[in-house]
Amino acid sequence: MTSLVLTVIGDDREGLVAALADVVDAHGANWENSRLAELDGTFAGVIQVSVPPERVDALREGLKGLEGLLTVVVRAAEEVHAPRGRSVTLQVLGHDRPGIVREISSALRARSLSIESMATEARDAAMAGGRLFEATAELRVPDDVDLADVVADLERIAAEIQVDVTFVE
Repeated sequence: MTSLVLTVIGDDREGLVAALADVVDAHGANWENSRLAELDGTFAGVIQVSVPPERVDALREGLKGLEGLLTVVVRAAEEVHAPRGRSVTLQVLGHDRPGIVREISSALRARSLSIESMATEARDAAMAGGRLFEATAELRVPDDVDLADVVADLERIAAEIQVDVTFVE
């Protein structure tokens, strides 16, 4: 089997996942892993499928039939590098303000950490007034990186931008 990674985006409407799943199934592919979301009227996702090698081209052509409904980009899994290192979870919570994601992600990049997945939300802070920002990220820490150094960097930044950061190994 050949592993493919599909990235999809389009205006949200009912039936998008079903339309995509129909094409995948019609070409003998298996839907294996996915992350799908709707944000402010836009549907986006990343899907890993496996397909018999002789059906890869037909699947690619079949996915082109979704144009107008979804934009689909197909990558062969061998183009995607396997992750190395250990996984940790980072949680961020604080008053919402511009630049939180930029500050945190810049610090992670400086230490060669990779964000494998991240979910963020800004919401009204019922008791305190204003808005709260919350993020949870799954990070890949290279084997040669000392997590204590990363924690120290992020704690320093957290104090400057007034957010709390927590690591869970």
